[in-house]
Amino acid sequence: MRQMLDFLGYQTLDDLVDATVPRGIRLERSLNLPEPLAEHEALAALRQIAARNHVWRSYIGMGYHDCVTPPVLLRNILENPGWYTQYTPYQAEISQGRLEALLNFQTMVIELTGLEVANASLLDEATAAAEAMTMCHGIKGNRTQFFVSEECHPQTINVVKTRARAIGIEVVTGSHASFPFSEQVFGALVQYPATHGDIHDYSDFVVRAHSCGALVAIAADLLSLTLLRPPGEFGADIALGSTQRFGVPPGYGGPHAAFFATRDIFKRHMPGRIVGVSKDSRGLPALRLALQTREQHIRREKATSNICTAQALLANMASMYACYHGPEGLKSIATRIHHLTEILAEGLRNLGVQVEPATRFDTLRARLDGTQAAAALLDRARAKKINLRWINDTTVGISLDETVSLNDVRDLWSLFDPHKADGLNPQFIAQKVILAYPGNLERKTDFLREAVFNSHHSETEMMRYLKRLETRDLSLTSSMIPLGSCTMKLNAAAEMLPITWPEFSRLHPFVPAEQAQGYAQLFKDLETWLAEITGFAAISLQPNAGSQGEYAGLLVIRAFQEARGEGARHICLIPASAHGTNPASAVMAGFTVVAVNCDKNGNVDVGDLRAKAAAHEAALAALMITY
Repeated sequence: MRQMLDFLGYQTLDDLVDATVPRGIRLERSLNLPEPLAEHEALAALRQIAARNHVWRSYIGMGYHDCVTPPVLLRNILENPGWYTQYTPYQAEISQGRLEALLNFQTMVIELTGLEVANASLLDEATAAAEAMTMCHGIKGNRTQFFVSEECHPQTINVVKTRARAIGIEVVTGSHASFPFSEQVFGALVQYPATHGDIHDYSDFVVRAHSCGALVAIAADLLSLTLLRPPGEFGADIALGSTQRFGVPPGYGGPHAAFFATRDIFKRHMPGRIVGVSKDSRGLPALRLALQTREQHIRREKATSNICTAQALLANMASMYACYHGPEGLKSIATRIHHLTEILAEGLRNLGVQVEPATRFDTLRARLDGTQAAAALLDRARAKKINLRWINDTTVGISLDETVSLNDVRDLWSLFDPHKADGLNPQFIAQKVILAYPGNLERKTDFLREAVFNSHHSETEMMRYLKRLETRDLSLTSSMIPLGSCTMKLNAAAEMLPITWPEFSRLHPFVPAEQAQGYAQLFKDLETWLAEITGFAAISLQPNAGSQGEYAGLLVIRAFQEARGEGARHICLIPASAHGTNPASAVMAGFTVVAVNCDKNGNVDVGDLRAKAAAHEAALAALMITY
């Protein structure tokens, strides 16, 4: 700091601030924040906070599952600054390692979904579903209705409705079996398997949708597609979902990499980034970001999505999980989960419990005899520190995952009938259950045939492969990265350590609040500190990316205008030098973007700003600037 101040000609940091930051915008008091802690003190404090979270066995499902993270991936990717400090891969020549990992991700998604092109990840499953809706809307033009099956995950339905409301799309929910398509419907979304476990054959539904000119998006469980017929084979136009259970813990809701695949004819409409295979100046194979004409920094207010980098690190984790296990390993994991689910179901039937559905992958519903039986079941579950999905007063849902054992199945039986459960023999039942799916639902095509998914199945092989890719990339382990952006990864090692602690990483996002009091304290403290730093009255931690924070803020402005009876205001002024997600977010929030001129250095032309504010005075809703 002394050298930099001497170079600039200032004695102290305060002198530099006095010379560069106008007094009119300076805070004239000290921030009301706790005293800073040394790293070891902060980690000790976090240990106390983590102890307030309680990791129970959670069988809640709803798109989130516990999993086993291979240690070779945990140590060599998630805990490795050579992977977590890389900059977004704008410069392909210094990004070949992670571009290959993301290409593996795309290939994995393409082959498991049976579609022709996939992107390099999105933010989460619900956001991916909303992106599917806006993509279908962009393709189909003036149609205004989007159908969402009532059997989709509830959080997905809510996010889709929120996104639709701002841009005038009508979301219709109901049964996919009886929904009457019309010429106003541009697209549809269904869940595969459905949120309560049902596996539907959507072939006829897709035919009905296509006959009316509508597109179909399938929200799929990626692991189940190792056993189930892939969406591309029964006519789906889009497949989406989460790769969370591919080695990334539930983490109380995220972050997790979503996947998104579509047909080749729609690739120029697809949100997010695509890694493409090209050739370098010597004619050798090389990777780069492809089809960037779809991206916000080029399309700006004409973009239909504000997604850019997305969850690259966690997409790399998921892709390497597939490389490590390979096609046979993934199928073995899925088969074991399905087998345990069938054992659980058969045992429950032996206990006199009504079990649905008849065809399932990892999730079932158990019907109970009245609310008293249900209450007693919950009491026994709490005593064993088990979370089930509460569907209604007489029905619970149970979803199994990679971590479940036969002992866990025994414990689940005992919740329903503690006395009879002791007489059940899981090994005997395991020999009786039938695992085959009906021919119209069973996967019959191979997947992950490429060498990369069949070459790195030992820890040593995988470790060397990861190191080889890491050395092809630029990260903070070898260089400064002098590019300012929302995508910089500058977390200290002490900040990264706690994300792997089980008290933080293994919590299901829908556990009862009393099991997540540590998280509640973190949220409260962070909201309080950010409110003090920013000067605002309240803070939302809900957005899962900077672009989604822009979008959330613009929705707040829109709601404010509507609340005071001025909902007709629709103009948002944005400097021409702003990041491309800014105008894209504004359009997604239902605003009309008017660009404000800037000089060659990106500074706002204040005169043009005044003129455009005056010209649009009656309709002006917001000014959006980078600060």
